[in-house]
Amino acid sequence: MAFAGVAVWRLARSALSSLRRSPPCRRYSTPEHTTRKSVPYETTLKQEGGSSSPTKALPKTADVVVIGGGSLGCQTLYHLAKMGMTNVVLLERDRLTAGTTWHTAGLLWQLRPSDVEVELLAHTRQVVSADLEQETGLHTGWIQNGGLFIASNKQRLDEYKRLMSLGKVYGIESYVLSPAETKDLYPLMNVDDLYGTLYVPKDGTMDPAGTCTTLARASTARGAMVIENCPVTGIQVRTDDMSIKRVKAVETPYGTIETPCVVNCTGVWAEKLGQMAGVNVPLVAMHHAYVVTERIEGIQNMPNVRDHDASVYLRLQGDALSVGGYEPNPIFWDEVSDKFAFSLFDLDWDVFMQHIEGAVNRVPALERTGIKSTVCGPESFTADHKPLMGEAPEVRGFFLGCGFNSAGMMLGGGCGKELAHWVIHGRPEKDMYGYDIRRFHRSLTSNNRWIRERSHESYAKNYSLVFPFDEPLASRNMRKDPLHKVHLAPLVASPFPLVLQDQGCVFQERHGWERPGWFSRDGSAPVLDYDYYGAYGISKNHNYKYSNLLSKEYTFDFPLHHDVIKDECLTCRNAVAVFNMSYFGKFYLTGPDARKAADWLFSADVNKPVGSTVYTCMLNKRGGTESDLTVSCIKPGSVHSSLAPAFEGDGYYLAIGGAVAQHNWSHIQTVLQDSGFRCTLLDCSEDMGMISIQGPKSRALLQEVLDTDLSNEAFPFSTHKVVQAAGHQVRAMRLSFVGEMGWELHVPRDSCVPVYQAVVAAGAKHGVCNAGYRAIDSLSIEKGYRHWHADLRPDDTPLEAGLAFTCKMKSSIPFLGREALQAQRAQGLRRRLVCFTIDEKVPMFGLEAIFRNGQPVGHLRRAEYGFAINKTIGYGYIRSPDGGVVSPEFIKTGKFTLERMGMTYKAKAHLKSPFDPENKRVKGIY
Repeated sequence: MAFAGVAVWRLARSALSSLRRSPPCRRYSTPEHTTRKSVPYETTLKQEGGSSSPTKALPKTADVVVIGGGSLGCQTLYHLAKMGMTNVVLLERDRLTAGTTWHTAGLLWQLRPSDVEVELLAHTRQVVSADLEQETGLHTGWIQNGGLFIASNKQRLDEYKRLMSLGKVYGIESYVLSPAETKDLYPLMNVDDLYGTLYVPKDGTMDPAGTCTTLARASTARGAMVIENCPVTGIQVRTDDMSIKRVKAVETPYGTIETPCVVNCTGVWAEKLGQMAGVNVPLVAMHHAYVVTERIEGIQNMPNVRDHDASVYLRLQGDALSVGGYEPNPIFWDEVSDKFAFSLFDLDWDVFMQHIEGAVNRVPALERTGIKSTVCGPESFTADHKPLMGEAPEVRGFFLGCGFNSAGMMLGGGCGKELAHWVIHGRPEKDMYGYDIRRFHRSLTSNNRWIRERSHESYAKNYSLVFPFDEPLASRNMRKDPLHKVHLAPLVASPFPLVLQDQGCVFQERHGWERPGWFSRDGSAPVLDYDYYGAYGISKNHNYKYSNLLSKEYTFDFPLHHDVIKDECLTCRNAVAVFNMSYFGKFYLTGPDARKAADWLFSADVNKPVGSTVYTCMLNKRGGTESDLTVSCIKPGSVHSSLAPAFEGDGYYLAIGGAVAQHNWSHIQTVLQDSGFRCTLLDCSEDMGMISIQGPKSRALLQEVLDTDLSNEAFPFSTHKVVQAAGHQVRAMRLSFVGEMGWELHVPRDSCVPVYQAVVAAGAKHGVCNAGYRAIDSLSIEKGYRHWHADLRPDDTPLEAGLAFTCKMKSSIPFLGREALQAQRAQGLRRRLVCFTIDEKVPMFGLEAIFRNGQPVGHLRRAEYGFAINKTIGYGYIRSPDGGVVSPEFIKTGKFTLERMGMTYKAKAHLKSPFDPENKRVKGIY
C-alpha cells in the first residue's frame, strides 16, 4: 500500500472497511480481533510448535517473584540480581516480550520536563548502550541516531528551550536549530511551516528483543532464574498477628512458590493480577498503533522525529520509517484476554488516519512510499500518564511496576533500578513520588469512571504543551468539601445568597479534591462533566467557561490573570484573606504507644504540653523527607467526635497537605506496622473542613467570631484551642502558611458553612477577600516556606532544605532517619537549598538552570512571582562542581545566573527569606 497522499490514503482506508469499527454512540471499545502481522521485530515472534511447558522447574521458595517478562520485568530482575539478590525468579506466561514489549517502537528521548525523568532516562541509556554489552558481550540493538523535536510555533519552541536549559545541568547535549539548519540535518523534511527544532544528538532507538534477551542473560549469570511458559493463576495472601495482609505465595499450574514479595510487571494484565491479591491497579488498556513504511531513499541515519503539534512521531527503522502518534479517540480494550501473546489488532484506519496528514506534511516523500506492515497492539495507560510503582497500600510485599503508557522501554532501566532498590530497602533512591501508587487516594484507585476518563484525557493530551497552570477536565468533582457548592454569605452586598463557586472560584483538582485555585472577576466558572473532547459521539461542551479560563493561563509568560493573583496576595499582606483549605488531610494518632510512635515518626519533639502545635517532618531511613506537617498534642474528648475523639493514652492531631494525604497515611501505617506500635490512625479528612484567616487584620476579624482572647499572650503562635466560633465548636490554631499573623479553624463538616458565613460577615469592614492556592504558592515562596514535593522530596534531607530546626538533634530521642542526618552533618552538606531573586520582571516556573561563576550547579525546583517584594523568586538545590561541601561562604562568594529558555539573568542568592527575614509578622509584630 502506498501513502500516495492523504486522498489516496482515504481510499485505501475505505478498501479496508472489513477491518473498521462502526460503534454505536458512546461505545468505547471493539470486540477482540487479533491477527498475526508482518512486524519490525520478526525475531521475537513465537516459534511454531514450541513447548508449552515451563522452561525450568519451579523453585519451592524465592525471596522475590517478578511476574511479567517485558521491559520492566527484565530490568527489575536484572537490577535485583545486580544489587546482590540471587534467590529471585521471573515468571512469564508465554515467552519474553510476548505481551506489549515486543511491538513497542523503542524510542529513547533524553529530555523531559522533569529532573527525575531525565535521570531515569539517563540510566536506561547507560544500561542498554554500554553496561549490558560490557557484562555479556552481546549487543542490545541500541542505535544512537539522535532525536529531533519539531516546533511549529513560539510556545512549542519555548517549551523545548526549557528542556534544553535543564539538559545543561545534566550535561545533555542539545541544540536549537533554525528551519534552514533543520533542513541541512534532515534533507527530506518539509521545513516551510517550522518555527524551529530542538536536536538531541545522543537520543536513540532500542530493540525490545535484543534488550530483554540480554537483560535475562545478565540476570541468570548473577544467579537469578527466568521461567517462561509459566502463567500465574493466583496470589496467596496471609493476615499476620497484627491483622496486616502480606504476600505469601505465587500459584501456577505447575506448582506454588512461597515468597514474601511479588512484583507486578504484567502491563495491560496488571489489573487482573492485582485482583488476585485484592490490590487495585488503576490502569486501562488501549489500542496503540504505528505503521512501517517501505524503503525510503535518503532516510538512512536520520534522527527520530517527534512532531508534537501534529501529534505524530517518525522513528527510523533501518531504511524505512515507523509512523505513529496519539489521537483523541483511542480504542479501549475492555475485554483483556489472557490468550493474547505476540498478537496484534487489525488497524482501525478511521482512528489512525488522523496521523497521516501530519506525517506526509513533515516528510513529503511518504506520499510516494508504500507500507510494509501495520502494528496495532495493546498498551496500558494511567490517569496521569505516569507509571504505577511501589508497594501497594492494600497488601505488604505486593509491588507494582506497570502502567508505563507506551514508555516502558525508555523508562525501564531507570525504573527497574529504583523498583529493585524499593524492594530491597523499602524505598527507592530517587524521588519516585510522581510514579508511586500512593500518589492516588484510595477512593480513586477503584473508581472506574475516574480511571477511564483521566486515562483517556492523559492519552489524548500526551503531545500537548506542558504548561505550568494546567488542570484536568476529566473526572472532576469527585471529592468536594462543605464550602464547594453550598449557599454562603457574599463578600459584597447582594440580594441573593452566593455559593463559593458563584463568587468566581476557579477550582484546581488535587487528590480528587476540588480546591480553590483563584477567584475570577467574571463570575461563576463551574466544572462540567467530561466530554471526551468530542470523541466517541459525545457532544462537546460548548462555551465552556472553565476550560476557556484555563486556556488563557496556557503560557510561559505571566498568565492573563496575573493581576488577580496579585490582588489576592496583597490583600492578604495588607489586610486579611480567607483561604478554604478543607482538602487538607486530618488524622488522629492515638493509643497506648502513641507517644513512642510520635517520637519515632516525627523529626521534631512533638511531646509538648496539650495545646501545643509543632511543625515537623517525617523522614525515611536515609534521612530523606517523606512529609512535612503540623502535629498538635490533644486531650481526649468525652464523647467521640471528629473534633475531639475519645481515646486512651496519648493523642496527636496531624494536619497534612491534602494533595499528599494518601502518601502520608501509607507512610505512617508502614512505620507503625514495621515497628509494632499499638496505635490507632484515624482519618477525619472528609469529616472536617479547614478555614484559614490570614493577614494583619486577622486578629481584629476573628476576635468578633471566636469566644477567646486572641492576644499574643493568651494565644501565642504555634498553639491551638478548642473554642466557639459563632456558636459552633472548632479547633483554632495560630499558624500560617503565608507568613502573616493568622489562625486556622478546623471545623466539623456540618459547621463549616455557618462558621464561614460568620467570618466573611465580620471581615467585610476589614476588606476581607477570598483567596486560593495560587496566592498561597506566591505568598509561601516569598516567605521561604517549603512545599513538599517541590522544595522538599524524599531524596532531600531537612539539613539540605534549611529545616534543621525541625530535627531534635540536641535531644537523645531516637527517630527514623536520625543516624543518616548525624552522618550527613558530620560530613558536611554536599548540596543545599538556596533562594534566588532576579531584578528583571520575567516569569519562571521551575527547571531553570542555575549557574555559579558560569558553571551549572543545579536547577530551580519551584519559582513564583513575589508581589510584596515585586520580584521573581526561585528555590533550587545547588552543588559544588568539584563535589565538595556547599557552605554559606560558597553561596556568598558566588556570582549566580539563572537560565530561562536560553536567556541568562543575573540572580541574587539569599541565605534568609527575602520577605520578613526576622519572622516578625507571624508573631503579630507589624
